[in-house]
Amino acid sequence: MADRSDPNLSDQAFGDMAALRRFGLGPRRDERASAAQARERLLAEIGREGGAPAPAVSFSGAAPIGRALYAFEDAERAARERRVAEAGKPAGVQLAQVPPPTGPSEPPRQQAPAEPPFPQRVLREEMVARVAVALEADCGFTERLVAFWSNHFCVSVAKGNFVRAMAGAFEREAIRPHVFGRFEDMLVAVESHPAMLTFLDNQLSVGPSSPAGRRRGRGLNENLAREIMELHTLGVSGGYSQADVTSLARIITGWGVAGRDGRLGFPGSFAFNPGVHEPGGQRLLGRVYRQEGRTQGLAALADLARHPSTARFVARKLARHFIADDPPKPLVAALERAFLETQGDLAALARTLLTAPASWEAPAQKLRSPQEFLLAAFRALARKPDYGQIAGPLGAMGQPFWQPSGPDGYPDGNAAWATPEGIKTRIDVAAALGRQAAETVPDPRALLDTILGPLASPETRQAVARAESKPQAIALLLMSPEFQRR
Repeated sequence: MADRSDPNLSDQAFGDMAALRRFGLGPRRDERASAAQARERLLAEIGREGGAPAPAVSFSGAAPIGRALYAFEDAERAARERRVAEAGKPAGVQLAQVPPPTGPSEPPRQQAPAEPPFPQRVLREEMVARVAVALEADCGFTERLVAFWSNHFCVSVAKGNFVRAMAGAFEREAIRPHVFGRFEDMLVAVESHPAMLTFLDNQLSVGPSSPAGRRRGRGLNENLAREIMELHTLGVSGGYSQADVTSLARIITGWGVAGRDGRLGFPGSFAFNPGVHEPGGQRLLGRVYRQEGRTQGLAALADLARHPSTARFVARKLARHFIADDPPKPLVAALERAFLETQGDLAALARTLLTAPASWEAPAQKLRSPQEFLLAAFRALARKPDYGQIAGPLGAMGQPFWQPSGPDGYPDGNAAWATPEGIKTRIDVAAALGRQAAETVPDPRALLDTILGPLASPETRQAVARAESKPQAIALLLMSPEFQRR
């Protein structure tokens, strides 16, 4: 997994520490024996029922968030209407509402900080809760998989208030329960979640021959269908055509979000609207789907989930994420075979990743993404960060939670993060973390032994030992090649 600097080191100790770095989120400072039997602990995470642990938040899922969001929007609309009405009143009435100025002896009145609007409050709570789960995780392998699949099936809060409020619920409901389940189940949960349907505009898609299409003259929106095939299943080279994209778009018409009137379901939840669904059979990848209503889409997604191109695409992407930008071909082949033989059993896929020889033989060459770096640093320093301590560094480093620039998610290659500006920003973040942790870290050299142990090179040990101050020593540890790479 990495170049060894001391031939006398225990193979087990070296391998355990390297495993936590490659497949997990790194050791925690408060757990001295955290590296012991890492491979067994990583495998044990796969056997846990119920998928990944869910963060504790105020709103349990998309439906209650949707109801609260619609109420927020209704209140905002009413407030705007009042302001418009007030603006149209005579000037004398407006002046009478201006509060009198304070006297010369009175100090200026301090305004209480404005409370963020509802969607932002939900997003903040979801973000802090997500980080808390990652910091409490044993090895962090499950959390790494949650992050991988959340980025594979990404949504972006930049879309607007609906996705901003729903992004955390999307990950909790569509990703976490299925990380060790079946790919098909995750795919269906993702494509039918209100956050994804809104992010890729499927609620705007109308079958041209549907009752609504004939009445309104509206047509298809192919955004979700295209990304299902290009990014979620087959891959850009998966053997589909534009005609297939159009057919899939017809198949999933009617997949949308229940409105505030609750006519089609609980406001804010998934709803199938037969009135906008394109009737009749549709040919997709050489097969005709003649099912009625929503079952037509479920049948199409099931076949896409089991397609050989999907197995190949997912296998390479998973190996690329965990091992190397140019992953070992034997590992990709093993993952592809496991996917096909088990029909997309993600537990089997994770187990194959952890047991394949190629996963352990490759040197540490992947640069931790900004999210991985910050979480590993928080674990190393035993930090319990608030929203600002999470959002500030991630925003500066270019990887805030749930906000990629497009539907293809954040990049997963070294070239995206190892830029001069990117490294400079990491140095700034590491320096700030060093200053914040200086009072709680008795000896940076002892911290190095706990966090890096046998992975630390003589050069890194010397740099930390010779640092001019404790904050600088901590920053040097966090910016060391052994900490930055996995």
